Order: sequence, then structure tokens, then C-alpha cells
Amino acid sequence: MANESLIDKVHDLSDLELAALICLVAKEHCIIDTEPVALDELVQELELIAAKVFGLTYAVVDCSEHTSLDDFGHAILTVEGSPTRSPSPIRTRQDSYFLNTPTFQSISRSPVSETFAENKSIANVIIAKNLDEAPKQVQTQALELMRTKRIYTRTSVQSAPKRFLLIAVVAGGDGPRLTKHLNDQMFISHFHDPEDGFPNIVELFDDTASATSVVRKSPLLDTEFAISPRITASDIETLSHLSDHATVSVEVKSYQQNIISFLRVHRAVGGGISAQATRHFDKLTKCLAPLHNLSYATPSLLALAARKIYPHRIHIVKPENERSMQWGSDLDAVAALLEGMTTEDVIEDVLGCSGAETPL
Repeated sequence: MANESLIDKVHDLSDLELAALICLVAKEHCIIDTEPVALDELVQELELIAAKVFGLTYAVVDCSEHTSLDDFGHAILTVEGSPTRSPSPIRTRQDSYFLNTPTFQSISRSPVSETFAENKSIANVIIAKNLDEAPKQVQTQALELMRTKRIYTRTSVQSAPKRFLLIAVVAGGDGPRLTKHLNDQMFISHFHDPEDGFPNIVELFDDTASATSVVRKSPLLDTEFAISPRITASDIETLSHLSDHATVSVEVKSYQQNIISFLRVHRAVGGGISAQATRHFDKLTKCLAPLHNLSYATPSLLALAARKIYPHRIHIVKPENERSMQWGSDLDAVAALLEGMTTEDVIEDVLGCSGAETPL
């Protein structure tokens, strides 16, 4: 089991920090959802989490339907040296809100020079804002980067660092919003209620200042964070090692399979539950054990894992496609039954008294 000091650090983390830690431990990626009005603040909070909590480099990609493959490939790189660079409308760590320069410049991108590409590397944390709005080919490139940890530019092949995390930041909605395979590759999803606050932004800025109109701090803050992050690389390696060796009893494994079966046959679920989701379910359960100072999985950890693995994967079926319609059910009655049904409702049904029986 992990030492007490590490467990204390984990327990002090916010929900967003914990989501990032779990993904770094599992070497996977995630979706963070929030209300549309809080999207920009959420991105800023994630920037601070990457730099301050984990001491990692980050890049922010502001996606839209006009984002091109070149835009995406250029934006995820951070500058290692200090060559002359062309202005870019995509924000990376070096031109984030910490600096006194304008965040965005509405000018065309000039081709990336070969010298510039040689001095760049993929950031540890990629914050893809509105990734669900990006064209299909951009989402496919993001999927390729997640799977192969490589991306091809016009002049070179860039490899992702050992500690690598892609966070898709989206706003509003329910169920799958990314392309099918990219959505299924995402490890967990988490909804951050703006009322829960943004503690790192509050720490950094005065209460009287707006997070979007402050006297910006020195970029040297990033260096300070990298030297003494709250969660170090060795902490992540320790938790990863412990999660790999977490055990799952036969009874708990049976409960896990029952949850999956009940989800697959739930009348509100369309399209079933993928095998990748099952693998992620098993992996997250083991990752949660050391965070609770346990060397084994428990039914409560399974329930917690299910609430993070399945919300972005479950597709609520249309009334006309609900399976009982094959045997003559009334369409209006089925529509009334499914009205207002959400993915969270489906998961709670399965975890509740009408679903899989919890082992004692």
C-alpha cells in the first residue's frame, strides 16, 4: 500500500486534480464536461493543474469546425528553445494567459520552419477545448496520437513524452459527443459543476480580479511549479505500480460482469457496451484501490468506477428503436417511459436495487 504522506496528498486534491491523476496513473485520457458559461475558466484551471500540481508542460487547442490538421499538429507542440516563431491563433503554454502578450491573434499562420520544428516537442498535457466541434479528420488525428503517441508534421515525426495526457474539454450535452472510436478510447468522463469552484484560479488571482482581465503573472511561475510539483513523477509511478498489483476477488469480479450485463440489456441503452469500455472498467477499478489505501477492489469502488467509465459511452435509444417495439409495444408508452432518461439514470438503475446484486 502507499505511504500515508502520499495518501494525504491524494485526499487533498480537488475533483479535477484527481481526474488528471487517475489518467496519469492509468496512462489514459479523459473528457471533462462543464456548463458553457464556465468553459474558459475550466480550461484555465486545467492549465494550472498541469503546471502547478504535476509540474508538466501543457498546450491548449481551441477547436472549432474550421480547425485544420496543421492547426492541431502545430498547437500541441511546446517550444524547447527560443527560435523566432510566426504568430499563431492557437494558444500553447508559452503564450498562455500568464504572459503580457495577447492570447489570440487573428492573422494567418505562416508555414512552420524546419528550425522551429526541431526545437519543439509534444506537451505533456494537451487541453483540447471544444474537441467535439472539431472536424472528423482532426478527431481522428487526436485518436491516432492517443494510440500511437506519435504525430507527423511536415518536417518531422514527434513522439509524445512518457507522461502524456489528452483532455477533451466540452460543454453541455449528454452521452457520446466525439467520433465513435475517439469517444470509446477516452478512459473516463467527469462533469465539473461551476459551483464547485476553481481553487487554483482562486489561489493565483486576487478575489477582486477577474480571471480573464488580470495583471498577468510572470511565466517564471511555470518553472517554480516544475521544480516542486505537489504530485511528483515518483508518486505517479508508485500509484501505477500499486494499481497493477491490486487484486480482484471472484465475487467482486462476478459483480463487475453483472453490472456490464445489466447495462447491455437495459431497455434505454442503444448500441450496447463496448469491449474497450469493459477493459477500462477493470483498469479504473484497480487504479482506485491504491488511492483509497487498499490493495484490493471492493464493490463500492466498482460502483464509483462505473459512474466515471460509462456516462460518455451510453447512447439513449430512440423510442422507435427500443427493443420492446419488436413485440408490439405502444410507441407513445415507450416514448413516455424514455422521456427525460439520461445516462446517469441508466447507471443508477443498474447500481440500485433493481440492478445487479451487490456482494456482501
